[in-house]
Amino acid sequence: MNPKEESAAVKLPLFSAAEGRVLGFWVFMAGEANLFASLLGTYMALRRQTAGGPGPQDLFSLEMVAAATFVLLTSSFTGALATSSLRKGHIRPFQAWLLLTVALGEIFLFIQGYEFYEYLVHREFSWQTSAFGSAFYTLVGFHGLHVLFGVFWLFGLWTQSFFWKKVTPEDLSRAWVAGLYWHFVDVVWIVIFTVVYLSGVVG
Repeated sequence: MNPKEESAAVKLPLFSAAEGRVLGFWVFMAGEANLFASLLGTYMALRRQTAGGPGPQDLFSLEMVAAATFVLLTSSFTGALATSSLRKGHIRPFQAWLLLTVALGEIFLFIQGYEFYEYLVHREFSWQTSAFGSAFYTLVGFHGLHVLFGVFWLFGLWTQSFFWKKVTPEDLSRAWVAGLYWHFVDVVWIVIFTVVYLSGVVG
């Protein structure tokens, strides 16, 4: 190998931009999973510390939370259809499914906002009411912020897609990472629904 060839070989990147994006995302998701695990553990330790205020059985409405869960799980399905369409090179169906996913995410946030409004205004249950209140609003509110971030992320991706002439590996990796984040948010919500709401009402 002559010096010119050796120099050129040294400058080759170890990862493509798409591969680097996916690897970085997995590292990010590992941190997020640990963070939610910590918040869930804190909630489990404090859920009975009501300080004489309302507890889970006094507050939670499974009908409303079940509706929010159905909406978010449906959005995971439409998000998967969006990614599948893009893999096939179909940009228009991708845009339609992605926009529907964004709309479902907004509906979920509306339901959650209404839930918090009911607790704060009509039940006088706030972050300062008790240790249970602090743990509840921190966990569920933090997840809501993740959903809000995901809505903006997906909407930004939807906007960018109108400038795509054809699907490239870069575009596909962006959509795949965004979709994986959205699925992660959905999985975390299933855990929250089970640990916080379902066990709170039933147990």
